[in-house]
Amino acid sequence: MSTGSRLISPKIQDKIATGIMWLAGMVIMGILVTFLFYMLYKGVPVLSWEFITGEPSDIRAGGGVGPQLFNSFYILTLSLLFSIPLAVGAGIYLAEYAGNNRLTDMIRLSTESLATVPSIVLGLFGMIIFVNMLGMGFSIIGGALTLMLLNLPVLVRVTEESIRTVPVHYREASLALGATKWQTIYRVVLPNALPGIMTGLTLTAGRALGETAILIFTAGTTVSRQLPDFDVTAAGETLAVHMWYVMAIGLVPDRIDIANGIGALLIITILIFNLMFTIPGKLLQRKMGSSRH
Repeated sequence: MSTGSRLISPKIQDKIATGIMWLAGMVIMGILVTFLFYMLYKGVPVLSWEFITGEPSDIRAGGGVGPQLFNSFYILTLSLLFSIPLAVGAGIYLAEYAGNNRLTDMIRLSTESLATVPSIVLGLFGMIIFVNMLGMGFSIIGGALTLMLLNLPVLVRVTEESIRTVPVHYREASLALGATKWQTIYRVVLPNALPGIMTGLTLTAGRALGETAILIFTAGTTVSRQLPDFDVTAAGETLAVHMWYVMAIGLVPDRIDIANGIGALLIITILIFNLMFTIPGKLLQRKMGSSRH
């Protein structure tokens, strides 16, 4: 044992390590609070009912973001409707049915590789396949299908890991009572894995709401003048894309105010969205935890 390690007792080493961890956590929290406070300070005064629900303007000041706000949630909802069945099915297969062989290793490697692909590359892929080859044009459905590719890797991995955390004796007890394997998965495993799946869903939805590169290439930078417009073939500019547009090539004189307002609106929307999923997930997790004892 070295002289330095003999001079410092294990208790002091533990306190030093704990202090460093606390300091790192407080630094991260401080950066987050500073960022949120600055964005809300600049953007909240811009927010009004007319701004949130009004139509955008290309050259005149005072335009709103109503169609973009609607498109953000519409595209997000469609992409999740496409992603969740595929991701949950793939997660169930990998966790419950697939063995450790080359096929499953290839599936996991493909999933992890897809998660590392830059979003602009996915956008170019969506433009080539959905916009050009399939003739969808710049549309909401093209943006939602391409956004699905962004959602799938995270949802698959989270679903698989959440299912694997369910204790084995839950499955054994269900099978011992005469349930089939699918009944065990559907009635026992999935309900207990649901809090973890909802956490992954929250992270995925928050990332998708702020996505720009994918949607610029697939959903376009224009919106329908009809609100709400449920036509999936219509162009679907979202809040994040509109922020990029007004700051990059916009001609409106109040584009700085519009960008600040969109930033604050996105932050508030994502926070509300996270709370809507996190709170029920925590309550469900507590309920599951209490039922185990």
